[in-house]
Amino acid sequence: MSINEFDALFQPLRVGGITLRNRVLSTAHTSGAGEDGKPKERYQAYHEEKAKGGIGLTMIGGSTAVAPDTPGADMLHLDASTDEIIPFYGQLAARVHKHGAAVFAQLAHMGRRANWDNQHWLSPVGPSLTREPAHRSFPKAAEISDITRLVSAFAAGARRVKLGGIDGVELSATHGHIVDQFWSPRVNKRTDRYGGSLANRVRFSLEVLHAMRKAVGDDFVLGIRMSGDELIDGGLAMKDCLAIARLMVEEGTVDYVSVLAAQAENLSDHADIFPNMSMPSAPYLYVANAMKQEIDVPVFHAQRIADIHTAARIVREGQADAVAMTRGHLADPHIVRKAQEGRADDIRPCIGANYCIDRLYSGGQAYCLHNAATGREQTLSHIPLKAVSRHRVAVVGGGVGGLEAARVLASRGHHVTLVEKQPVLGGQVRTAVRLAWRESLMTIVRWQEMQVRKLGVEVRTGIAADAAWLAELHVDDIILATGGRANLPDIPGARHALTPWQALALGGDLTGQRFLVFDDNGREAAASCAEHLAEHGAEVCFMTADPHPLPLLERTTRPTFMRHLHERGVRFMVDSRLQEITRDGTGLSARSTNEYTAATQTEQYDRIVIDYGTVPDETLYEELKPASRNRGELDLDALIAIQPQAIERNPAGTFRLYRIGDAVSSRNIHAAVYDAYRLASAI
Repeated sequence: MSINEFDALFQPLRVGGITLRNRVLSTAHTSGAGEDGKPKERYQAYHEEKAKGGIGLTMIGGSTAVAPDTPGADMLHLDASTDEIIPFYGQLAARVHKHGAAVFAQLAHMGRRANWDNQHWLSPVGPSLTREPAHRSFPKAAEISDITRLVSAFAAGARRVKLGGIDGVELSATHGHIVDQFWSPRVNKRTDRYGGSLANRVRFSLEVLHAMRKAVGDDFVLGIRMSGDELIDGGLAMKDCLAIARLMVEEGTVDYVSVLAAQAENLSDHADIFPNMSMPSAPYLYVANAMKQEIDVPVFHAQRIADIHTAARIVREGQADAVAMTRGHLADPHIVRKAQEGRADDIRPCIGANYCIDRLYSGGQAYCLHNAATGREQTLSHIPLKAVSRHRVAVVGGGVGGLEAARVLASRGHHVTLVEKQPVLGGQVRTAVRLAWRESLMTIVRWQEMQVRKLGVEVRTGIAADAAWLAELHVDDIILATGGRANLPDIPGARHALTPWQALALGGDLTGQRFLVFDDNGREAAASCAEHLAEHGAEVCFMTADPHPLPLLERTTRPTFMRHLHERGVRFMVDSRLQEITRDGTGLSARSTNEYTAATQTEQYDRIVIDYGTVPDETLYEELKPASRNRGELDLDALIAIQPQAIERNPAGTFRLYRIGDAVSSRNIHAAVYDAYRLASAI
């Protein structure tokens, strides 16, 4: 696609009293980078990077608290319930404005969508005594005094946004926050003037918007983010959402509507409202298109608009006025700049892994699965800095860790040889994508391979490098990204089990074959095996010693796996630990025990699969250690600080030796690319 084909995205857009420089934005979201509920240095650097990258509008503070009875810093959100946030708003606005971008801030009250045992130990409040399944709390039904208090709280929050120099303020009315709780007949069971008819259910939100408008004035941008179709029985259908939006616009309360689809009421819904790689690009575009036909203020749309080609098409066809590439900007904050420079193929792709969102649900900071610099802008540059001196470096292993090391090293000016024993690059990712809906993982490899070849890396495949072969390269540094091999637990008969890789390689008709998949890891591998085997007709039992399957997967990924496994008839055995495997005629006998009672159970299977993580393949490492200057030792403090490694254990050594990723221990893609990025950034 030529630069001109992106022109629709690069056109300015008038929103209220300001003009955005282009039609690309990032919606308000919780990044986990806040500190004490404030957008301090780390948070500011994260958003400034997107402004540097050319974005038209970056929006901050997803679910920002406006009152003490909604989660703030304790759930990684910003807290705009006091004036303490104003100077930090000002600092962030100045940094974003310096690069020509605009910034809006979202305000929210999560209502019943919260736990009571949070920062202030206050009861959640909702329109009615209707429990939310995802958070399991029983809210207090809002009294009129609560409604009056919350209207004032939103107005005060809007005033703080304006005083902080932010360009606009957004009211959150999606994901099941208090505003759309009042809208929904599924949640709002009130019989007073705030319940019953649609006009009554919308009353609270109109009071909030009018109060916010009075606080900021007519010339300040005020918008709303809302669902265009909740996609749940008894919830708001598209016709209801369009009627609500039309009413707000007719009242003159909003300058734009940011629309998405679905809800986040229960655990399974999270996979719908945050579409992952199992869903197509822009799956809910129809709600934006419908909204665009209904109202005459700008319409923004988000939800898995992962690539700039799709974004350009949406705006060019008039289905939305601006598009949000929020997760896309976690993968690459320089999307717009690269597209404007005719380098769209250099944009690091968002693959929909949802590692960013799932980390938030586990209480961590949002990181991109394969961009280690996002969220770490204070220490890592998105554009690798040129090296002071040029090294010759060999990277052994062509998985995502090795490819990232080669890419960063070559970007910095080093001469890099990348060697992989297989005929193709990709490592374990090539096995992981045996499930068709996870094929997007290969996009990481394709992008990395394209980058290293463009940068002039010498790529050698089909070579099992050893010490003698590497010695011929006369390198200064060797980085081992050789990954791991499947691990097996220390139980009798484990040698009879298949590894996850072996199980995923099985094909053909498995109808009638009985498989046990024992998961002692808790991540994607065992679930992928169970789904793959069941797809091929096998009768699958999924066993875990944990209280529920896949405990290390979070709310936007676990539901997808669980939905697929249930649909394919997989049987689950929880609280059960595999203790022994024995040959029993042509099949296998699996003895397990209950984690709490120690009761024993034995079942017969044709094959058994065990996921127990990986162990490093240390053969080459041990072979190279004696000749290395550092004996393979890593200065952890230097690694953390992105400083050169200076350990000397063998003055006669001719190279430094390092390991990254699963060659160190069983971890994940992000750990491998982070190891690679920070190590390569300091050589």
